[in-house]
Amino acid sequence: MTWLGVDLGEARVGLAMSDPELCLAHPEGNIEAGGDYFRVLDEVVDFIADHDDIDCVVVGLPLLLNGQEGKSAKKARRWVANLVKRLSIASQDESYGLVQVPRVVMEDERLSTVSAHHQLSAARVSSRSHRPVVDQQSAVVILQGALDRHQVPEDGEISE
Repeated sequence: MTWLGVDLGEARVGLAMSDPELCLAHPEGNIEAGGDYFRVLDEVVDFIADHDDIDCVVVGLPLLLNGQEGKSAKKARRWVANLVKRLSIASQDESYGLVQVPRVVMEDERLSTVSAHHQLSAARVSSRSHRPVVDQQSAVVILQGALDRHQVPEDGEISE
């Protein structure tokens, strides 16, 4: 099983995938959103259907710095509700081949883009080259955070 990370952006929606052991996230690419990420719902559903081992979809929740939900967070929640609905419909459509509907969760994404820019700079990617890859790197940051929390049981001991 793998997990998919999604960073919603108006220009691009970034995607990241986990390894089968659910330890590491890696960039998977971007989908051009053309100013509205609701336009890419079908492409995300197609991506999930094409990767039949996706067990969980982790979507970034853009909270305000104070932790409150603003307009962007509410819009992201609507997008997730639409994704869940479309995945359910796709699972009923044999042409999709979607065997199971993955769990869809939201992950606090505050400062994920800042972290992504720092990681790209540390990897010596020129700042000029950040724009086309920062969304997928943000998806990596979001997904890696969820994977890291998944690896730590409630008693605080790291699972192996």
